[in-house]
Formats: sequence, structure tokens, C-alpha cells
Amino acid sequence: MKQWLEKKWIVAPIIGVVLLLWGLAIYWSSEPDIFEVRKIAGNSAVGATMTKTLIDVGETLLDKPGGYLSNDVMPPTVFLDNMPSWEFGVLEMTRDLALAMRKDFSRSQSQSVENKDLVVAQPKFNIDHRSWLLPSAESQYRDGLNAMQHYLTALNNPEQSNAQFFTRADNLRDWLKQVEKRLGSLSQRLSASVGQDRLNTDLAGDPAARQSTPGAGELHIKTSWWQLDNNFYEARGACWALLHFFKAVEVDFADVLEKKNALVSLQQIIRELEATQQTVWSPMILNGGGFGFVANHSLVMANYVSRANAALIDLSELLAQG
Repeated sequence: MKQWLEKKWIVAPIIGVVLLLWGLAIYWSSEPDIFEVRKIAGNSAVGATMTKTLIDVGETLLDKPGGYLSNDVMPPTVFLDNMPSWEFGVLEMTRDLALAMRKDFSRSQSQSVENKDLVVAQPKFNIDHRSWLLPSAESQYRDGLNAMQHYLTALNNPEQSNAQFFTRADNLRDWLKQVEKRLGSLSQRLSASVGQDRLNTDLAGDPAARQSTPGAGELHIKTSWWQLDNNFYEARGACWALLHFFKAVEVDFADVLEKKNALVSLQQIIRELEATQQTVWSPMILNGGGFGFVANHSLVMANYVSRANAALIDLSELLAQG
């Protein structure tokens, strides 16, 4: 009896710690809600909505339950992979927009001078997302957001003309082209969850095109079972960030979209991205066959991502027209 009581006092705290870590893991793995972009816009300068949305997306990445988890090396975070994958998807889209703001949106011509705050902000987002020691990833991201906030403050100050945001169709189209490539890559990786035999189309459309090394005419592509949920949650994170960015585009580029008769195309993109954020009721990401008995969550996500990308290509073509 005495030995049993001694074991009980040892086992009970261990079970308690395990349950606590398990509860924290579940809580920290919950994805942030979608916030309303128009409410944070207010009566601001052109481009302020998009800039503020980027800042809010970045702050959500850092300040959500559990904080930024991708570089944590302690339990329970070290055993999690879904939320770090989600964070990486958000980060990739944030990096692309920050770069577009530095080299396109804030500049009137190719010979114009870069904005000093964006020159500081944009490189800060490019540190390895797993860096945890001097400097840590979150400290660099925070510095980047602070520099972005300085740019936003100057943007809203009518007495400062050195901070500008130009809502032109060509600027927007340059950023959309980068987003097209991101979504195309995500769609391909998601679709490969069941394995596919694909023809090599790398050189299609240009008879004079060449590539560095020979490639197979037909490829078999299949995502590793261990990467299925990572790809899924990376796509969800990327689409979560893009959803907010496109809602900001709807505000800041309203006149351009109206002139190009492209507002409906943008709204269709937003609808498809909203569909990617539906609740996942399954406790795990399933990988059934395309028409199999068990669902395939990756293919469902790939469908929404592909539809958003198709609408994005249409929008880009509309912006290119006179």
C-alpha cells in the first residue's frame, strides 16, 4: 500500500503536466479569426488601408495565442507542426507584399528613390523563420512592423511628401503576378497528395526555350505522408493573409478596379479565399483517393486555391487592358 501511494505521488504530477501541455498545444494550434479590414481603415490616405492591414496581419502572427511558435525549442511547441506551417504561409505572403511595397507601390517611376522606412522594414521579414537566438525571428519581424508603422504615420501626414503609395494598375499587376506563382505552387503541392503522373510542360509555348539540365518527359509526383498536413496548413495560412490583403486592395484600389471593370473579379477571389478558411471538422487531415470513400482535405483546399488563382489571372489580364 505504501509503495502504491509513493508511485501515485510521482505519477500524478507527471500526468498533470502532460495534460497541461496537451491543453496548451490544442489552444495554441487554434487559428486566428478573420478580422474586418474596413473597420481599421478609417479616413486615411491612399495606401493606408493596405499598409495597416499588413501591420495587423504581422502583429496577429506574433501576438496570437502562444505567440510566434515556429522557432520554439521547448515543449509542447517543439512537437507541433500545423501551426508553424500556418505561420510560414502567412509569412511568405507578408514578405511578398512588403517587397512589393518597397519596390513598386511606394515608387512612382523606376528611377525614383526608395522610401527609407520600407528599406528598413522589408529585409527584416526575410530572416530564417526558425531562428531563435540572437537575433530571434520574432524580434526582427517586430522591428520590421515598427518601421512599417513609421511609414504609415508618414503616409497619413499631409505635410510629409516623401512617403507615398501609388495605386496604379501596373503596380498592382506586378504584385499579383507574384501571388499567382505562390498560389500555383501551393495548388500543385496540394494536388500531389494522392500522387499524379504529370507531363513535363516546363518548356511549353516557346520552341526556342532551353533549360539547364535535361528533364524527364513524364513525372510522378506524390507528397510524402508526413508533409500532407504541413502543406495543407501552409496553404491555409497563405490564404488567410491574402484574404485580408485583397480586402485592403478593394479599398485602396477602388478607383482603378472600377475603371478597369475588375471589381467583380477581385470579389470572386475574396470569396474563394474565404472558402479556404472554413472550419476543419476532422481531427486530422485525411488523404483519401480523389473519388475514394475517405475525404481528401488537400484536394478540397487545392480546388479553392486553384479557383482563386484562375480569378487572379483574369484580374491581372483586366488590369493589363487599356
